[in-house]
This record gives sequence, C-alpha cells and structure tokens, in this order.
Amino acid sequence: MEKITSVAGLKNAIQLLEEEQAIKQQMLREQFYLIYDSFKPAKLIGITLKQMFSSPDLIENVIDTSLSLATGYFAKKAIVGVSGNIIRRIVGAVMQYGVTNFLSKNADDIRSVSKLVFQRIFSKKEKSEET
Repeated sequence: MEKITSVAGLKNAIQLLEEEQAIKQQMLREQFYLIYDSFKPAKLIGITLKQMFSSPDLIENVIDTSLSLATGYFAKKAIVGVSGNIIRRIVGAVMQYGVTNFLSKNADDIRSVSKLVFQRIFSKKEKSEET
C-alpha cells in the first residue's frame, strides 16, 4: 500500500478497506451457514448412510452377519423346538452361539463352496439337457 498524503486519499483508503471488510464479513457469514448446515443431525445421518451403503465391504459384512445370526437362530429352534426342558434350551443356546460364530468366521469359505456346489448342480442340468 502506498503512503497516504492527503485527506481525500485517506478517505478513499478507508472506503476501500470498509468495502473489503464488508466482502470478507459476507464470505465469513456464508461459510458459517454452510458449516452450520452441515452439522445438522439430519445431514450427518444422511451423509453417514450414503457412505455406509456405498461401501461394498460393509454391505457384505452386514449380509454375512445377518445370515449367520439367522442360521444360528434356526439351528437353535430345530434343536429346542417348543420344549421347556432346561437342558435342551442350554444346548440350543450353545448350538446357536457355535453355528453363528462358525458361519461368521468362515463366511468367505462357505460362500466359495456354495458357489462351487451351485455351479456343479447347474452345469449337470445343462449337460443333461444338451443330450
């Protein structure tokens, strides 16, 4: 900035600085509202859900866990049934825990084995249909 030597130059410099301050104040206000808007709970939940559903690993993990839990539950129901016997209920709970853990830890292996089984079943059907 150059040296101000007159009153008119001083007034002009003050006016320029006030305009600059007004512009910066408006930009700061806009930035504040953008930040304020991004911290609203609905926005945060929306962003989180969007990131969550765009992640293929997370979706696979949720599916694997859900299938493991459901299979464990049905294994328990198959053993216990509607029995009121305490020993059967304990064995059913242990069985549910074991099946759920086994399936959740070996989900990739089970998926590849089942894919192989399905391929063999459907490839035999195609071969028999061709002859």
